[in-house]
Parts: sequence; structure tokens; C-alpha cells
Amino acid sequence: MRGVVMIKPGEVRVEDRPEAAIVKPTDAVIRLSATCVCGSDLWPYRGVEPVDHQPMGHEYVGIVEQVGDAVKNVKVGQFVVGSFATSDNTCEICRAGYQSHCVHREFMGTAQAERTRVPNADGTLVATPGHPDPALIPSLLAASDVLGTGWYAADAAAVGPGKTVVVVGDGAVGLLAVLSAKQMGAERIIAMSRHESRQKLALEFGATDIVTERGDEGIAQVKELTDGLGAHSAVEAVGTKESMMQAIHSTRAGGHVGYVGVNHGVELPGMELFFSGVRLHGGPAPVRKYLPDLIDLIWRRRIDPGKVFDLTLPLEDAAEAYRAMDERRAIKALLTV
Repeated sequence: MRGVVMIKPGEVRVEDRPEAAIVKPTDAVIRLSATCVCGSDLWPYRGVEPVDHQPMGHEYVGIVEQVGDAVKNVKVGQFVVGSFATSDNTCEICRAGYQSHCVHREFMGTAQAERTRVPNADGTLVATPGHPDPALIPSLLAASDVLGTGWYAADAAAVGPGKTVVVVGDGAVGLLAVLSAKQMGAERIIAMSRHESRQKLALEFGATDIVTERGDEGIAQVKELTDGLGAHSAVEAVGTKESMMQAIHSTRAGGHVGYVGVNHGVELPGMELFFSGVRLHGGPAPVRKYLPDLIDLIWRRRIDPGKVFDLTLPLEDAAEAYRAMDERRAIKALLTV
């Protein structure tokens, strides 16, 4: 079985790896139809996180090939979408809508491959109504992480009709938070972006305004667009202190910040947070909570989140996919299997 391995920062190879197999009776093995490179994969690629011959990948769609003896709901031959965090979908935390914190959670990490093992298959995998048209596969793959995460970010930020939303971060998650906010009825969506191709896609997804400035200048621009008050809702989709503070200070008192950028070295100044009057909610997205509705929207062609994939390469060219995203030549790279 061929799969992606990150040897060390900046070095990715596609190698022969052990075949995916059932380990626990609650597992399934799926044959990948597509996978992709995530922005969070760039942290170890850039040396921000340690890495040493690590299999990669946590976004996946494909066809079930094997199921464990305890799997009841997932059937061999089904086309399924899963999440980066597996869940039984029955524990008390799952029932509260936080499947990414399931008491039996395991994080996926081997999905940039021909096949992958999915723990907690019954609670993690959602079957599509049938085998999808190939044109739908990129959008279904987006639902596995970046769409589900963008949707959660907008949900955590209490986006709704009549509200103004600011989105900090123009990667795939930020762009799909724009799409999500539009679907949730936001009246005004301010996308903070310096890149023309990403600005264009943000506008296509529903952004009403583009702010190119960052830091204090960006915050001032958002305040100017909102009569000096700030946005009702903010999405933070980067994971740095600068982006967190930009989101917090762009939000009016009583507003909400939904943060989903994987944090690296973020320390929030207590007094600024204390006097901001904003509510913070976020973390790893409970993608499983949203998958049935997102699959339905995609299946009925109401949304097309697959547009965030602006580079498609075969699995064997994964190293180029990483380079292109690292160099910001691509928003998000899809790997065909």
C-alpha cells in the first residue's frame, strides 16, 4: 500500500507502507477515493512541530472495504465521509454535540494513502445516498474537515440572520467559514485577505467586503465598516496570537469569537480579554455533528465547497502538493488515489 510519510521538516515521500487492517472490532477499512493536504500539516512541514518518519493525512472519503465484527451501521461497498477525530457518537459528550471530544476519540493520521483504518466506524463514518458523481468528490472531501471546521467556527461565533461577521484567515477553513456564514444568513461578511485569488473565492462564497490590512490597521478598518462598534461575530482560522487578537478586537462587546485555528504559542493578555466583553468558543471541530446536513447540501448541489481545491495531483506527487501549499501557490491540494 502506498502512503505519504513526512521524513523530517520539509521532506515528504510516498512509500510502501503496511496494508491498512482491522485492529479492533469497531474498525473499518476504506479504500480512499481522494485525500488532501491540510493547512495544519504545514506546521510539522515547517518545523514548528516535531516530526520523524510520520504517516500523514486526516481528511478522507472513499469506499468501505472491510468492517470489524462489532460494526453494525457501516456496510462494505458504501461511499463514506469521515472526520479527523473519530467518535462513538453515543457517549454523553457526543450526544451534547462535541464528537471531537468523544471519550473514545482517536485522531486520524494515516489518510494520505491508498487505504486507511477508521476507528469507531459506526460513530464516525457517514454514508452518502449512493456512489457520488466524480464532480462531487472534492466537495465531499472538504466536508471531512475544512468545511465542517468552517461551519463549526461560524456556529461557535453565533452567526445568524442580520449579523455582521469578520473572518480572520483566508485559507481553506476561513474561506469555507465565509460560505458557512452565508448559508447561516449573515447580512455582512468581511473577509480579511491579502491574496487576490483567495479574495475572489471569498466573494464567490458570499463575502460582502474585503479587508487587506492586518493588526491594528485591520481592526480599525473593520470598526470603520461597522460604525465603530465591531462585528457581531468573528471567526479565527489561523492559530497565532496576532490572528486571535485581531479577531477579539474586531468584535463588539457582547459578540462572539469562534476560534478553530490550531494554536501555536498563543497567549492572550488577560486585561485585554477582560475588557473586551466578547465570548470565545472553539477548538477541534465536531465535524461528525454537521456531516449529515453538509452531505445533504452538497448532494443537492446547494453548496460547492470543493472550489477550495485549486490544485489536484496524484498521490505519488504529494511532495509537490506540500511545496505548493507551503509556498502559497495553492489554497488547498487534493490528492487523487
